[in-house]
Amino acid sequence: MAIEPTVFMATMEKRIGLTPEDKTILKSSADWGKDIASTMADHFYAYLGRDEEMNAILNKSEGRIHRLHETFIQWFHQMFTGMDDWGKDYADCRWHIGLVHVKIGIAPQHVVPAMAVVVHEVGKKLRLDGKSEELQYALGRICMIDLAFIEQAYVEVSSSAVLRETGWSEALFKRLIATGASSM
Repeated sequence: MAIEPTVFMATMEKRIGLTPEDKTILKSSADWGKDIASTMADHFYAYLGRDEEMNAILNKSEGRIHRLHETFIQWFHQMFTGMDDWGKDYADCRWHIGLVHVKIGIAPQHVVPAMAVVVHEVGKKLRLDGKSEELQYALGRICMIDLAFIEQAYVEVSSSAVLRETGWSEALFKRLIATGASSM
């Protein structure tokens, strides 16, 4: 059930509607994105830090929150630059970020609302700085693609673990999931 990050990226671009024009708009605002990245990280981690479970994860080891803050700044700026025009390097990086979220226990129930905080705060900053709605839309699209990578990492890791531990076929597993969903 493992995904290929580049194929997943292309699929998400198509589904979410990230266009070449969006990429141009994002690239043209990369300096602005870099300038506000630390502030967005502050909002993101302040939100997560208010949750007891997340606060414990974020501060599990000495310096973790600082490292995560720096990683967030890099991630945020990369949404504007696309690293390699939102190609293989970008997709591989986003897949890796998703796997790290799974590994350290930042579940979708935390990631989704935290991403909503980022989108909201960036929207306020866009208006304050007189940036275009087109930039807001482009940034919203790439945020949703990045969020899809994190969500998909949970699905892939969970599915892979169940298949490996049980020896079930992928078809059986999907059938059991569908049956289970029908009974809820």
